[in-house]
Amino acid sequence: MKKEPILYSVMPFDPSGHRLKVSLTIQTPNPDGQQLSLPAWIPGSYLIRDFSRQVETIEAHAAGQSVTVRKTGNHSWSCAPCMGPLVVEYSLYAWDLSVRGAHIDESHAFLNGTSVFLAVDGQTHEPCHVQLCPPPHSSQWKVYTSLLEAYAHPLTAKRHGFGMYIAPDYDALIDHPIEMGTPQVVQFTAHGALHEMVFTGVIPNLDLERIASDVHEICEAQIALFEPDSKAAPFLDSSDRYVFMTMATGDGYGGLEHRASTALMASRRDLPVLGQKDAGEGYQTFLGLVSHEYFHTWHVKRIKPARFAPYDLSRETHTELLWVFEGFTSYYDDLMLLRSGVITEADYLRMIGKVISNVHRTAGRLKQSVAESSFDAWTRYYKQDENSPNALVSYYTKGSLIAMGLDIVIRRDSGDTRSLDDVMRLLWERYGRDFYRGASTGVPEDALPALVHEATGVDVSDFIARHAYGREDVPLDALLSSQGISMTWKPAAGVTSLDARVRSSHGETQLATVYEGGAAHTAGLSAGDALVAINGIRISDNASLERALHTYQPGDVVSVFVFRRDELRAFDVMLNAPAATECVLERKA
Repeated sequence: MKKEPILYSVMPFDPSGHRLKVSLTIQTPNPDGQQLSLPAWIPGSYLIRDFSRQVETIEAHAAGQSVTVRKTGNHSWSCAPCMGPLVVEYSLYAWDLSVRGAHIDESHAFLNGTSVFLAVDGQTHEPCHVQLCPPPHSSQWKVYTSLLEAYAHPLTAKRHGFGMYIAPDYDALIDHPIEMGTPQVVQFTAHGALHEMVFTGVIPNLDLERIASDVHEICEAQIALFEPDSKAAPFLDSSDRYVFMTMATGDGYGGLEHRASTALMASRRDLPVLGQKDAGEGYQTFLGLVSHEYFHTWHVKRIKPARFAPYDLSRETHTELLWVFEGFTSYYDDLMLLRSGVITEADYLRMIGKVISNVHRTAGRLKQSVAESSFDAWTRYYKQDENSPNALVSYYTKGSLIAMGLDIVIRRDSGDTRSLDDVMRLLWERYGRDFYRGASTGVPEDALPALVHEATGVDVSDFIARHAYGREDVPLDALLSSQGISMTWKPAAGVTSLDARVRSSHGETQLATVYEGGAAHTAGLSAGDALVAINGIRISDNASLERALHTYQPGDVVSVFVFRRDELRAFDVMLNAPAATECVLERKA
């Protein structure tokens, strides 16, 4: 017998206290006692988040009688046996200003379903109805989400209105975040598919039309890459629109992909304003973020590791393939800016040079492969500390360089008749296009070399073994040279260097990272040390440190005074010349 949909009602009842009230109605609960759970992590962010810790109160009732609810695990509850319908009411604290959780105040509400919606164990495959209720303090708020309105329901929501929305199952429900408020909004169509861009936060004179024009070109280029014939947008299997949700802050940055939308966080100074001719590198960074998350609509949300099909959101799920999914996406995000015409080749080469510099600056790339980094994302990459640059490699950045190397090798060895594009299209056809239409399989852990060979005729098994599963640097100098691009290295600005990354914190200039084998490391300085003086001259901020270092020559020994915790210490440091760590790429004449 077909069960009734699971019904949720969401009310941002206390914006000042950052609280949500949620009601969950289960028409046919398990007669032996209904189990409920909340995800422990959110897809795309590989760290146990313990969203359940924000549940402040929970109670249940059925047929006018109270039903006992007890906690059974870190993320789970059990309701005593009862006859349906069972109504569970709970309140949540929502003050996580990130793309991963839920955030509510008097200006807006942003909700990720993994933070909000309890799963009904045994019924997660059933349809879900969600009634979104307006806040008590404002009648001006609207709703922005890729969830579909429940058109046949008497409480159906109008476009951007409060009311009833639907999802085919729980997995879909938690994959369509919700923004409520009075944001700045612009729309465009890309290959006939509606896209909305929603900007929350104080952004005076935001140039919406410029952003929409640039992002339109990026979206059309990506759709054409995967569907060169039909130009069909991937999200039409889940929604009738795609929604970019951007929260503008003073210095934020980040993104999280969903099947028909993405949550973004950006610095408001990186967004273009009316009358601004050159928006600068910050705007290009924002467009790269948009491009990255949109590419995930194909590559991660539909093409995904077999170990993520389906997700087990109750525990860590390890894969060695994040270098493929995040690394390849990180390669294509900037490449799509170039192909769509929103940046120049010189801009693109500067961006790639910066990535190469970041990878080569860290000793961790020689200690950990990107496959190992992928597997250890849960315990190492997402839990970085002051020593991480010396110990880890990023499957994003080195993964993107491996993708670039593969692309060049494929083009070279196929006589320019094939490229990494052909690999992406094969992945899409085999694993992605029908993922939400019942073909819910993913890419096996060891499948990539064979897939590349099938798509291109080129054997890249040795390349992948050496650079992805081994720790060798990608030979980009020779590979880029074959494409007419020269690679040179120049030292960072300055005369001398401590070989450390510094930061300002609580009025102090601290060593944030001490690079292995450098001047600070050799002398005994440590991350966290607060600089006090060099040769008796006070160090008050980063500028005074730079002035001090310009006073000396490489090989000079200086006395460096620091506070380590509350202890004053002195170290004799032999200063080095700045290492040639900045990669410069240029088109050969």
